[in-house]
Amino acid sequence: MNELIEILEDIQPGVDYENCTTLIDDGLLDSLSIIAIVSEIEDNFDVVIPAVEIVPDNFNSAAALWALIERLQDEA
Repeated sequence: MNELIEILEDIQPGVDYENCTTLIDDGLLDSLSIIAIVSEIEDNFDVVIPAVEIVPDNFNSAAALWALIERLQDEA
């Protein structure tokens, strides 16, 4: 999870990723940020995020993103 937080902070600094649960809803992450996050997650965690998984529920918090990563790793 710490590696994910570092990725998020590199892409969009100044956000409390450990506690925020409204990253998309509050506009803290935009579409370009999401594309960068997807790319970094795929590279760093050796997963492929299908387009159907790129939905606000999976990107609204670091915890949701981490759950997505773990689920994709388990499916691989």
